[in-house]
Amino acid sequence: MSVEDVHSRVTANHGGPTVAGAPLLDVSDLRVDFHLPNGSRVRAVDGLSYGVASGRTLALIGESGSGKTVSARAVMGLLPASATTSGSVRFSDTELLGLSDKALRGHRGSSFAMVFQDPSRSLNPTMRIGAQVTEAIRAHLQLDRRAARERAIELLELVRLPAPERRFHEYPHQLSGGMRQRVVIAMALAGNPRLLFADEATTALDVTTQAQIMELLADLQRELGMALVMISHDLGLAASFADEVVVMYAGRAVERAPTRTLFAHVRMPYTKALLEAIPRVERPPHLALPVVPGRPPDLAALPPGCPFAPRCPSVRDECRRTAPPFAEHEPGHSWACWFPCEDGA
Repeated sequence: MSVEDVHSRVTANHGGPTVAGAPLLDVSDLRVDFHLPNGSRVRAVDGLSYGVASGRTLALIGESGSGKTVSARAVMGLLPASATTSGSVRFSDTELLGLSDKALRGHRGSSFAMVFQDPSRSLNPTMRIGAQVTEAIRAHLQLDRRAARERAIELLELVRLPAPERRFHEYPHQLSGGMRQRVVIAMALAGNPRLLFADEATTALDVTTQAQIMELLADLQRELGMALVMISHDLGLAASFADEVVVMYAGRAVERAPTRTLFAHVRMPYTKALLEAIPRVERPPHLALPVVPGRPPDLAALPPGCPFAPRCPSVRDECRRTAPPFAEHEPGHSWACWFPCEDGA
């Protein structure tokens, strides 16, 4: 897939004007620190801000270690005891940071839910599928066993699991990877959440099944009116399904814009490198795939200046001295770079 292919896909999927309502989830200046046994501190998320409204999809994009999943777990209240958070996370009219564990459990599953990366690790291999979905339902809804069973089968039908009544009695190992992911989505929907996090929900699946799962999530979002936060390293998925994209690097947002704007006018060299790393069908065989040079930085020992400077092909002395601020430079388009990419560059 070339840059032109991605831009065409964006235009096809986001051809109309972008109109967003008030954010259902409003994340402002979120910081997450992990305190290590040796007394040091690692900042995994540094000043992240974004909002997503009901019926809209936001994509958090970046390499492993960029802070995408940690930020989502901070919203969900699923961080370990070694983590501390600051900033603001408002869901509807409720500030989530600082809530007690009991209060967060009241929101988790019913207000917001998460689909995790590996369905094999999300399901108990010793329990039948139906028992696991029913358990999730009864944790959030006051239903008796029979009503919960009926609701479980309805959810399995909703996520398009073939022969749901038969699958209800099967174990996870009897299902394919795509089927297991559909079950995990059904469990996430058990409490009728208004916001769904999809954390690399297609990574362990083949390409065809990936497309089916993403189409399913998009259809469910439209049908149920949910807000969706898609966590991925794949800009191609963002081009097809997201209304807005936030690109993260070293725990920080480095570029944010509506999808059409971002792909038409990429400004951050890191975003451009991710885009160019998408495999292209027309590429001659046996050529090495393009990659982002170097490796992600050690969050415990970030370099001075711009965190991407050691890997950036356009780096200059100023980049190594001072970190660029993340700011809105064009209407609706923010980035953190002293020397942004020009159109066509």
